[in-house]
Amino acid sequence: MSRSVANKWLKTNVLLRHRGIAGHIPETRRFTSAALAQMVNKYGRVVAKPVVGTGGSGVILIYKQGSGYIIHYRGKIMRRADFASMLAAVGRIRRGRAYLIQRGIRLAQIAGRPVDYRVKLVDQGGRWVTRAIVGRLARPGLFVTNLCRGGTLLKSSDAIRRSLSIAPQAKKRELRNLSYRSMRLLKASFPGIGQLGFDYGIDKIGKIWMFEVNTKPH
Repeated sequence: MSRSVANKWLKTNVLLRHRGIAGHIPETRRFTSAALAQMVNKYGRVVAKPVVGTGGSGVILIYKQGSGYIIHYRGKIMRRADFASMLAAVGRIRRGRAYLIQRGIRLAQIAGRPVDYRVKLVDQGGRWVTRAIVGRLARPGLFVTNLCRGGTLLKSSDAIRRSLSIAPQAKKRELRNLSYRSMRLLKASFPGIGQLGFDYGIDKIGKIWMFEVNTKPH
């Protein structure tokens, strides 16, 4: 039975200890109103997500527009004139749940729809192997790419080629190497894990970003 570690904050903190991996993780902080204000002022665009959750459930995109704020949630767009009213709207979505705030990355797109990547590694009798590297294209109007939210599965090579207009081999190799380095850290910190699903994005200039890692990937 593979061990499950649901808390995204715990896993992120393990990976942040490694300088080479930390450079691929968008700034991530525990949700407080002060942290939200600082992050949205710093980056203009943040993602708030539950500390425990899968499938893109509860994920909120928040960004500044002029002096106001835009909130994307479940395909709906909400406009708020000031920080206090934006915070109140986000609070109604959170319902008191523990959340993280992460820098919002502008992902490479296909026909205006963001695409990200899932790399799945599995322990097969003490030897970790790559089970899958796939692309996931968001449903029109959504920013989350999860298949359970209407996302489309793509071959990773096709997704890289179509979104960035580059040969995919080097990027796939980088995704694989980053996943295996991360696996070794996580395995040392959480003995008993037997599978890992890494969620990555590639931004418009080709940098790879790791958004989170799941110990019970779908």
